[in-house]
Amino acid sequence: MRAYSKQWVDDQPNFLEQQMLETALGIDIGGTFTKFGLSDVEGNVLMEGSIPTYTHREIKPFLDALCGAIKANLKNIKEPIDILGIGIGAPNGNYYKGTIEHAPNLHWKGIVPFIDMLKEYFDLPMVLTNDANAAAIGEKVFGGAKDMNDFIVVTLGTGLGSGLVTRGKLIYGHDGLAGELGHTNVYPDGRECNCGKRGCLETYASASGIKRTVFKLLATNNVETPLRSYTYESLTSKKITEMALQGDPIALEAYEYTSDILGLKLADAAAVTSPQAIFLFGGLAKAGDILIEATKKSFNEYLYPGYKGKIEIRLSELMDKNAAILGASALVWSEIVKTEGLVIPQQSKAV
Repeated sequence: MRAYSKQWVDDQPNFLEQQMLETALGIDIGGTFTKFGLSDVEGNVLMEGSIPTYTHREIKPFLDALCGAIKANLKNIKEPIDILGIGIGAPNGNYYKGTIEHAPNLHWKGIVPFIDMLKEYFDLPMVLTNDANAAAIGEKVFGGAKDMNDFIVVTLGTGLGSGLVTRGKLIYGHDGLAGELGHTNVYPDGRECNCGKRGCLETYASASGIKRTVFKLLATNNVETPLRSYTYESLTSKKITEMALQGDPIALEAYEYTSDILGLKLADAAAVTSPQAIFLFGGLAKAGDILIEATKKSFNEYLYPGYKGKIEIRLSELMDKNAAILGASALVWSEIVKTEGLVIPQQSKAV
């Protein structure tokens, strides 16, 4: 798919002789917002935008809004481009089928044939996977895992996602849905999860989870804190992070509690894949050392002794970049274009 601005065509009468810039379109579907953007193979983002996800209770109006926004933004690009494909990161995205299946943090229930529906808007090669798997590919292509073949990426957003890479390949499992650390159990009779279970990790270690923790702490402590002025609906994880960085005692305690649980479950994950590093990404990770140091402490307390001193816990190196777009677009370079040197799985029935 080639896209040109009218002004560029007017200024370049021989534009067909110009060399096209090869690009990839990335779409990252989150529980709150869906981000999209265009990038080149070096990770330069040429265009980006977003639409709210949560306001669209049906998939068709969502796709109308998303594709309309993408096409409108493409018209503003002032250089000749060749879009080689579309990469999509989505909660509960099935890599083999190109579907979104029973995503607990999305309104669209059941199995959504996402790629089949998206092809009604764009005639391009497409590949879809779990949003955390896309983040893991992005970390491999553009981030801190460039020289690693065994690592885990954990995304701390509305929920908790994870992408597990071993021997340079993502673990998809027999059905394309492997790697759901967010739905491993912390407490059998714990917090109710959107998936229908109780005690899932993401009900504790996620944007929604830390908010639940804050309100529990407010109910059981008399500590003075500005957090008491917020309703449950108005308080965000971003505000909790800001308060923690300012030294608020309730926010700090919430992060300590969250980090202890996260460290425990990461130690369990490490026992399965023995990664070289675990990268943390997402809103909660913006707390930096407040999250990282406490999680490291907990992780090493629970870790099998044979692994101690061998596994790093690090912030994603895409934190200061548009990681959502780079992660999704990295799918195009690794699985559609098959850029030389990328050791990521190449089979996809969705392409």
